[in-house]
Amino acid sequence: MILETIIKENDIKKVEPKNYENLANEIREFLIEEISKTGGHLASNLGTIELTMALHLSLDLPKDKIIWDVGHQAYTHKILTGRRECFDNLREYGGMSGYPKTSESICDAFNTGHSSTSISAGLGLVEARDINKQKHTIVSVIGDGSLTGGMAYEALNNVSNLNTNFIIVLNDNNMSISKNVGGVSNYLNNIRTANGYLGFKEGIYKTLQKTIRGDHMVNVLRRAKSSIKQLVIPGMFFEDMDITYLGPVDGHDIKRLVKTFADAKRCKNGVLVHVITEKGRGYEPAKNHPTRYHGTSPFDISTGLPKTKVIKPSWTDIFSTIMVKLGKRDEKVVAITAAMPDGTGLKRFAKSYPKRFFDVGIAEQHAVTFAAGLAVGGLKPIVAIYSSFLQRAYDQILHDVCLQNLPVVFAIDRAGLVGSDGETHQGIFDLSFLATIPNMTLLAPKNKWELSDMIKFAVGFGAPIAVRYPRGDAYEGLQEFREPIQYGKSEMIYEEGQVALFAVGNMVEIACEVREKLHSQGVKCSIINVRFVVPIDKERILQTAKTHKIIVTMEENVASGGYGEHVSEILEHIKAKVQHITIAIPNVYVEHGNVKLLRKDVEIDSETIVERIGEYL
Repeated sequence: MILETIIKENDIKKVEPKNYENLANEIREFLIEEISKTGGHLASNLGTIELTMALHLSLDLPKDKIIWDVGHQAYTHKILTGRRECFDNLREYGGMSGYPKTSESICDAFNTGHSSTSISAGLGLVEARDINKQKHTIVSVIGDGSLTGGMAYEALNNVSNLNTNFIIVLNDNNMSISKNVGGVSNYLNNIRTANGYLGFKEGIYKTLQKTIRGDHMVNVLRRAKSSIKQLVIPGMFFEDMDITYLGPVDGHDIKRLVKTFADAKRCKNGVLVHVITEKGRGYEPAKNHPTRYHGTSPFDISTGLPKTKVIKPSWTDIFSTIMVKLGKRDEKVVAITAAMPDGTGLKRFAKSYPKRFFDVGIAEQHAVTFAAGLAVGGLKPIVAIYSSFLQRAYDQILHDVCLQNLPVVFAIDRAGLVGSDGETHQGIFDLSFLATIPNMTLLAPKNKWELSDMIKFAVGFGAPIAVRYPRGDAYEGLQEFREPIQYGKSEMIYEEGQVALFAVGNMVEIACEVREKLHSQGVKCSIINVRFVVPIDKERILQTAKTHKIIVTMEENVASGGYGEHVSEILEHIKAKVQHITIAIPNVYVEHGNVKLLRKDVEIDSETIVERIGEYL
C-alpha cells in the first residue's frame, strides 16, 4: 500500500505522480473503514482528500502553515502528517481530536472548531511572518458555507490591502452542514455553473500562445483573462476587492490543483483559489446524503445504516415535535436557525411552514438581531442554536434583544457536555453568560415532558427567554411529577431532609442516582428541580436551608458564574448554617470523549457527588 509509506509530513512528495490517484483511493477507503467504527465527520473529509494532497505537495510543512476553517475536514491532513495510527481512537477519551490541535502536532498551525475564522487567523500569521522577516507560505482553507459568516468578510476587507502573498482556498461543495442558502451561495453557484468560462479561457490562451510572444503576450493574456471574467462571471466580487481570483478549479484533479497553487504562490497580494469539490465523494451513501454523514455515528459500510438503533427520542426530537404543534396553533410563531435545520430539529417545521422558517446560514449574530426585528414586527420568533455557537451572538442577545426586552425565545440545543467534538463544542458556558444579562429568563427541563411545557411557556412569555437542553436521549423518568410551570419557581420532587439536591435540567437524572445511593447508606435526601436558573427561586433556597444540613447544587456548566455560585451568595448573605456543596464543571476547557467518562473526569458524576456528600456528613 502507498499509504503505508506516509509516516510523517512531506512523505507524500516521495510518491510518484502516476500514483496520486491510487493514494487518494487508499485514503478514501481508510477513512470509510475507520469512521464506520468510531464515528466522526465523514462526508466533508471524503470531499477534500485530493485538495489536501495537493496542498501537502505544494507546501513544506511545518514551515508553511495551513489553517483549516472549522477543521472537521482535516482528517486527510492528519494522515499525511503521521497520525494514521491514531484513528483507532478518533474523538475518544484520551484519543486524537477530530479537529486541528496545535498540542497534537506541529503541523496543526491553529486550533479551530467554529466557522468563518480561518481568514482572520491566516491574515494574522501573514502579518507576523512579514514583521519577523520570514519567508514561508500561509494558506487558509474556508468552505463556501463558512463564507456566509460575517467574520469572513471582515477579514477579506483587510486582505484587500495586502502587498504580500496570502493564499485563501475556497472549498466549494455547495454545502455547510445542510445545503447552503442565500446570496453568497447563489453567487458561487453562478461561478460554479459557468462552464463556458473555463473552456472559453483555455481556447483564448491556446490561440494567443500560437500567435504572440514575449512580454506583450503576458500583458495581452492578463487583459484577456480579466475581460473574460468580467464578461462571464457575474460581479467579480473578489477581484473588485483587489484579491486575485483563480478558478474555479476541479478539486479532485491533483495535478491541476498543484499547478494552480504554484501560480498562487507567485502572487504578491491576497489570492483566492476557488476549488469545486464533491462532499461525500467515493461513498454513495455519503454522496447522496451529505447532511446525514456530516457527523455520523458508527455505521455499517455495506448499507450505510447506523450500527446502533435509535430507540428513545432525543431532546432535539422532542423540540422538533412541539415546534410543529406550536406552528399549527399560532400563525405568529416563526423559527430561525443558523445553517442547522437538521441538527436543531427544525426541518419538520420548515416543511410544514416554509414561509415561517428562516435558515440564515452560518450567521448567529444576524440570526439573533433578525429575530429581534421579527419580534418588533409582532411575531413570536424562536431561535434554535447550539449552546457552543450561541456564545458568538452574545452582544446581539444583550443589546438587540434584552435591552429592548423583546419576546425572543432561545432554544439552546447541545447544552452541557456534548462529548466527541471536544473543547470547541462543549456547551458549558451558557448558564454563566446568559445569567449576566438583565431581562433574560433562563430555564432548564428535567425530562422530555418538561421540555415541551417550557417551550410552550416561553412562547407565551412575552420577554427574552431561553430554554437550554442537552444532547442525546431525552430523560423519560419522573413522568408523574409535572407541576405547572410558575414564573421563577422551582419544583419539589422528593422532600425528606438531611441532604437537599438542587439539580439544574438534565442533572435531575443524576440527582435521582445520587438519592438512591444515599438511601442505601441510610441518608435522607430531597430533590428540587431548579427549573428557573434566572430568576433564582430564593424563597425555596431559604426554606430548604432551615430544614436540611447540606444543600448540594448540581449543574452541567462551569462553576464560575453558574447557578451554584448564585446560591452561595444567597446563603452567605443570610449567614446560613447549612453546608453548601457546588457540583459544577471546573473552569477549564473540557476535552473530547464519551459524556459518561467526561462527567467522571470533571467530577459531576453520581459516584463522586456521593463521595463529596459523605465527606461533609
